[in-house]
Amino acid sequence: MRLITAVFCLILFLVPFYAHALCVQSSVANVRSGPGQQYEKIWQVDRFMPLEKVGASLSGDWYAVRDVDGDVLWIHKTLVTDEYRCAVVKSKVVNVRRGPGTRYSKRFSEPARKYDSFRVLQESGGWIKIRDARNNDGWIHKDYLWIK
Repeated sequence: MRLITAVFCLILFLVPFYAHALCVQSSVANVRSGPGQQYEKIWQVDRFMPLEKVGASLSGDWYAVRDVDGDVLWIHKTLVTDEYRCAVVKSKVVNVRRGPGTRYSKRFSEPARKYDSFRVLQESGGWIKIRDARNNDGWIHKDYLWIK
């Protein structure tokens, strides 16, 4: 009986700290101050924005999520998926490379900017192969990304 009670208490303790990685799967999604369309729209995010699920509404239709800045907001469950990983640029600007290293040339004429989001395709050493919403691929060092 003590063992069952101890396991139950451990589960109750760990459940609030469980976080689940999600990616925005729609082209654009609103994140809100609360679980419903009547709540203020705080931010509009693009496809592949990574979010960390930290809770859910009583109905289960809305997820409480943490963003790259550490803010906890709400998003409707139909706008996100956990079927792949995503990343967002967390620095002001970063070059996207043609391969996994600085010896590779820049992939685009402009660098990626803070809050640009991508689908994660592959990892090699400290480099992440990414794809944007327009199906352009490239490599960014993991130090410049928040990955979920």
